[in-house]
Amino acid sequence: MNIDGPAARKRGSSIKHGKEKALETIGILGLGYVGLPLAVEFAEAGKRVVCVDVNAQRVAELRRGESYIEDIPSARLQAVMDRLDPTTRPAGLALCDAVVICVPTPLTANREPDLSPLMSAATELSHHLQRGQLVVLESTTYPGTTRERLAPVLEESGLQVGVDFHLAFSPERVDPGREDHTLRNTPKVIGGLTDACRERAIELYGTVCDEVVPVSCPETAEMTKLLENIFRSVNIALVNELSILADRMDIDIREVVDAASTKPFGFMRFEPGPGMGGHCLPVDPFYLTWKAREYDMVTEFIELAGKVNKQMPYFCIEKIERALNEAGKPVKDARILIVGVSYKAGVGDLREAPALKIIELLRERGGDVRYHDPHVPELPQFGLRSTEPGDCDLAVIVTAHPGVDHGAVIDVAPSVLDLRGVTRARRDAKVRQL
Repeated sequence: MNIDGPAARKRGSSIKHGKEKALETIGILGLGYVGLPLAVEFAEAGKRVVCVDVNAQRVAELRRGESYIEDIPSARLQAVMDRLDPTTRPAGLALCDAVVICVPTPLTANREPDLSPLMSAATELSHHLQRGQLVVLESTTYPGTTRERLAPVLEESGLQVGVDFHLAFSPERVDPGREDHTLRNTPKVIGGLTDACRERAIELYGTVCDEVVPVSCPETAEMTKLLENIFRSVNIALVNELSILADRMDIDIREVVDAASTKPFGFMRFEPGPGMGGHCLPVDPFYLTWKAREYDMVTEFIELAGKVNKQMPYFCIEKIERALNEAGKPVKDARILIVGVSYKAGVGDLREAPALKIIELLRERGGDVRYHDPHVPELPQFGLRSTEPGDCDLAVIVTAHPGVDHGAVIDVAPSVLDLRGVTRARRDAKVRQL
């Protein structure tokens, strides 16, 4: 690979085969929470979209016009089906003017980056890569991945990055369930391996994003995404740790946060809770801690935040045990209703959801656990199905879905532990807060 090192990051380069064609056919590799919404956006912008995923069930559902992503209603998907080509076969990517990679970037069991889905996707793409194509990576990863890992695999095609094809990194900024900030109105950060790569990526995203934010290189774009998530992780960890201290001091942490939030400068509100969920916050910061070791640095702040947040379900178990003890009941055989099991309100996403850990810990202690969540009909790993709030010894509000009547939960349960502060205004004596 000829484009390498800090000096090369500033060197512009152009594709040498003449005037480039318009970006009319787009390939999406990976059709999850990032890839499918992106595919639909491009289709709504009039592009033809080749949608590739290794999951045959997903592809079959898409061909039937059925969406498995809550942010994309089936009706919206069906409106653009004539411009979508869902398939498990990557050969169709050869017909695309641009290909966007949106595959998972998880952690291994040892909490280290697992790039195997990305490397597999890159290898498949290299077999079909064409001269003049643009390739963009959106999957969150550590700085250097696009240049040091992705580019060499793509160049196994015999084509040279920056000369025969374009390559850029543009981090996804998807927040499932959010309607005020969408792909269209959320600024899009873009870093290319060359100036021409960046400009070609700007051309692509300009069709579906109102604002693009060009940066000097892929490494800056990769680091930007990690900073965004680490900022949230560290601040959530801070307020979570303070919530544990405030509990011991018999101080209402949410009243403290409310009061601090009245300061019009120098303070940003973060809420305490049962732990972090989703793909981003529990996973992404550890991509940077792993990379930092290469530079003889231990990112103590990041790792401490991860440790604090990961311990929050255990603190919640302690609160549950105390609530039951006050009623003269042990956890064993206690009927415990978990209200809300997805990782955030308004969606059914279970990735890294704290409620799953809480259920696991309660079951280990002999608790008779059931749950209520209108967004999650069943938890097959526990053999449970969502049930209506009813007879129980303790109801624990873990995720506060907007469509759930939490007042009704208080009415039917003899005791309630609210881990989200959604019932504070009621000030009921049988409700305990985090």
